[in-house]
Amino acid sequence: MDLSNFTTLQNLEAAFGGESMANRKYLFFADVARKLGFTDLAKLFRETAEQETEHAFAHFRLLHPELVVEDPSALSDEQKKEIVSRCLSLAIEGETYEYTTMYPEFAADAQRDRDNSAAEEFLKQVKESTDHADTFREAAHRFGLLKFIENYHADRYSEALEVLNGGQAATRVAGNDPQTRKWICRQCSMIYDPVVGDPDSGIAPGTPFEEIPDDWKCPICGATKKTFQPFEEKAAA
Repeated sequence: MDLSNFTTLQNLEAAFGGESMANRKYLFFADVARKLGFTDLAKLFRETAEQETEHAFAHFRLLHPELVVEDPSALSDEQKKEIVSRCLSLAIEGETYEYTTMYPEFAADAQRDRDNSAAEEFLKQVKESTDHADTFREAAHRFGLLKFIENYHADRYSEALEVLNGGQAATRVAGNDPQTRKWICRQCSMIYDPVVGDPDSGIAPGTPFEEIPDDWKCPICGATKKTFQPFEEKAAA
């Protein structure tokens, strides 16, 4: 579908928003009906809410064709990671907009209108959206780290296969320069690169492993700093 047509794009976004809102509204109605003892009506609202969800999904697939998965088995691991990474990016973008722009502006409007209840609710949502965005950022960070771990595992398996077929094991050595020497977690294989650091944990790029605080933990598995050992990389031929 051609999304260069701005009017159609706006209409799709509006339709997705409307169907999504209808889903949550009908679920709310279902909860009200259930509490009042109208079980048949509650069931009707829930069934309709599910239908609205399918409508919203149909609109969202048109808005984001890059996320449509027809046959997962036909995708490479890298393609799967790209799709999930895109989902995380969109989630971070949405939550960040909510806590930096939408809810603060809504709260300011409510305060001007002297609607304290609404202002309090909007400010509460600022905090929750911030937490959600942080959670998605952490997930994206871990997802990115896992890519390097899987590359490391694949490299070791390839080397093992080569040796099994009569080849020679590669010579591996740890670097001597603390500014570039990598360290690997013995528990999950997370690799700490001092050039990159671990900004999400407060470790700035360029920080040698030896200078990381002792209470720092592996961002993947939570292991202590003592669990890490110098990472031995293939020696140059």
